[in-house]
Amino acid sequence: MHTFKIAIVGAGPAGYFTALALQNAQTDKRTFAIDMIERLPTPWGLVRSGVAPDHPKIKTISKVFERIAKEPNFRLFANVELGKDVSLRDLRDQYDAVVLSTGASKGRKLGIPGEELANSLSAADFVPWYNAHPDYVKTKVDLSNETAVVIGAGNVAMDVARILAIDPTELDPTDVAEHALVKLKNSNIRRVIICGRRGPEHAAFTASELRDLPKLKNTDIYIDKKQISDASIRIEQAGEIEKDLKSNLEAMKLISERSKKGFTRKLEIKFLAAPVEIVGNKKVEEVIFSINKVIDGKIISTKETFSIKTGLVITAIGYDAVEYQGITINNGRINNIAGHVEHNIYTTGWAKRGPTGVIGTNKSDSSDVVDLIIANLKEPKVSEGITALLKSGFEVIDQLAWEKINASEVISGEMAGKPRVKEVDWKRLIRLGRS
Repeated sequence: MHTFKIAIVGAGPAGYFTALALQNAQTDKRTFAIDMIERLPTPWGLVRSGVAPDHPKIKTISKVFERIAKEPNFRLFANVELGKDVSLRDLRDQYDAVVLSTGASKGRKLGIPGEELANSLSAADFVPWYNAHPDYVKTKVDLSNETAVVIGAGNVAMDVARILAIDPTELDPTDVAEHALVKLKNSNIRRVIICGRRGPEHAAFTASELRDLPKLKNTDIYIDKKQISDASIRIEQAGEIEKDLKSNLEAMKLISERSKKGFTRKLEIKFLAAPVEIVGNKKVEEVIFSINKVIDGKIISTKETFSIKTGLVITAIGYDAVEYQGITINNGRINNIAGHVEHNIYTTGWAKRGPTGVIGTNKSDSSDVVDLIIANLKEPKVSEGITALLKSGFEVIDQLAWEKINASEVISGEMAGKPRVKEVDWKRLIRLGRS
């Protein structure tokens, strides 16, 4: 019987599904001792700090993570930062394989004039702000203007726009950050416009996200019928329509045909609108767009422009992996071949493939990388693992400490009529883990 030591860096969906794939790959002759290392005092990654609070069903995947964590061959080492508390070189020496499931948390830039103005934010800052991420509590979010512009045409852009356009009372029974809820209840924003530079047929929204939009109780949703019908014609002329694209266009068509209820809160989706400049005196006042058109499936810029007066711009155009010592980033991802980085280092999830797919995509992705790890394993190392690397008295949040934090948040939530009330202070999280 061989027991191989595996370190997984990052306690998000990619990390947990990597652990699951390792657990499922155990045999009478081969087992794995899994140490999961996480920078934050709390695990679950984007399930905790990325999934929108009004989408609680998606967060139920955390029950799967907790089952994985209960297995005897799994240990959690949260509040441990790679590159600060432990080095990648040391992990590589201590473990038979190191899997970097560190995600992609750096928001991509538009690269246009005015992007540095106050009130021009990235979704990479705004989303963790309303989701109670300890690092983003003090993010400056100015909601004093009546109009907000969200740039991007994927599910993150949709989440951002929905949180800005929703009647905040609809967020009362959710686990939205308390500081964000207070700010949203005092918000002056009544019109939110999502702008995507390509056509409806190119949008990265999922049909389920689109179908959820009309469920907003106190917000009118608007999409230009002509943009949808023009896209449908272009697709039909191109040949067979993919199932997902057909569902998307049908969902958009239904929204475009819905009668408006006359609410003061409005959410609009504009396509073929490419931002060229953000204008303002020290802070955002206006965004100038060029009008695009689709010719033979290609996006072509026209000379025509339009502008939107706004006091807030949030960009949601993708994420890049964060660099740290010993790792090369290429096109926003950790440089890898099919998940293999170098030596006994591997990567899974967004860090491996970029910010694509849904939470479930990580399951098959991680399984493929685990197959590659197993194929490359030789004799197991004789080592202590991470416990040999951490300084004496280092404050680790292990699975038991995390369960105390989790229970405290859930109890606070029950008292407030919510799934949980998230603690946002790093030191208080540590204290809860000790209690």
